[in-house]
Amino acid sequence: RSYMTWNEVPAAPLDPILGVNQKFQADTSAEKVNVSIGAYRTDEGKPMVLSCVKKAEALLLEQSDLNKEYLPQRGDATYVQLCQKMLFGEKSKLLASGVVATAQTLSGTGALRLGAEFMKKFAQGKTVYISNPTWGTHNSIMTQAGVPFSHYRYWNAAGRDLDLAGMLEDIEAAPEGSVIMLHAAAHNPTGVDPTTEQWGEIMAVCKAKKHVCWFDSAYQGFATGDLDIDATAMRAFADEGLPLFVSQSFAKNFGLYGERVGTFSITCDTPEAVKAVMSQLDIIIRNLYSNPPKHGANIVKTVLSDPALYQEWRDELKAMSLRIQDMRTALYDELTSLGTPGSWTHITSQIGMFSFTGLSPEQCTQMVEKHHVYMLNNGRVSMAGVTSKNVKYIAKAIDDVVRNF
Repeated sequence: RSYMTWNEVPAAPLDPILGVNQKFQADTSAEKVNVSIGAYRTDEGKPMVLSCVKKAEALLLEQSDLNKEYLPQRGDATYVQLCQKMLFGEKSKLLASGVVATAQTLSGTGALRLGAEFMKKFAQGKTVYISNPTWGTHNSIMTQAGVPFSHYRYWNAAGRDLDLAGMLEDIEAAPEGSVIMLHAAAHNPTGVDPTTEQWGEIMAVCKAKKHVCWFDSAYQGFATGDLDIDATAMRAFADEGLPLFVSQSFAKNFGLYGERVGTFSITCDTPEAVKAVMSQLDIIIRNLYSNPPKHGANIVKTVLSDPALYQEWRDELKAMSLRIQDMRTALYDELTSLGTPGSWTHITSQIGMFSFTGLSPEQCTQMVEKHHVYMLNNGRVSMAGVTSKNVKYIAKAIDDVVRNF
């Protein structure tokens, strides 16, 4: 036969995160626990739709002029302006000067891919340097887009903290004008963020080497519970005049996982450069997915532009962040009570949704196969999956695998 049958197409391997979730769904154990997925859960282990989101949707339904027409390729202009202020701050000199190019995207993943496609066209030969470890899709997005990437050291396994010396050495060694991807807050998967002083050292090296710094902002407000604190590092780099890419997601901090709401920004020298960059982003978007979806952006726009809803959102963000911090303390207390070998202070010193436990791959395998605690093989645990009802069980499982495997 002359036509294609696709019989020789190999099956792709399961996504490391989604594959674990599929195995969890198939597990019939009554004790099973899922701490693999990076999505917020209530203390009952249920997904949560924020109250401010429900109210925003109710307001949208009341709008007589609501329609489902196409958005421009670059997205909703009012939404974009509100997002810029959230990222760079109300008093940003860059925004006042009109030198930030921003397009609405398909959440943070879409923002990363849009940035990679822009690099492929206008920064040919430049390498993106990504932390080791990182969110795995950072690497695969660059691979799929055909953008070269390498890694810089980040995690100090011995101390379960930041390898600042290794990080600075690798950024210093990168060719001048490279692109350095940085996690704006709540590093995924380690939960280890640089201190203010360490950020200053990182910024100094990046400035000296004339690097472009690409901030992935997936957890603004979710890490500490404060939008401004979580944007401190990125705003410092912006104020210092370093050229930036910024990927922004509203999946975690708005709970809009399925709505795909985000932005991608590039800082420029002049308003004229912004116009040129936006024209090129329009073309890239047109040929990737034509234009972004409306509903999630309308929700975010409604909340950010309504003072009462905005304050309610900030309050809900704080509550989500505090619940995760409480679960960190509870897990640490349980491990301490059990006398689990080793130091576990990193569980409470780490920040954001994830804890990088330090468990070995074999211990992680036993967590899944023996105890039905579904986590990633690199030791990452989503603290959002830990609840007051399962924390003792999780701690006992960790204690067992540390002692016996």
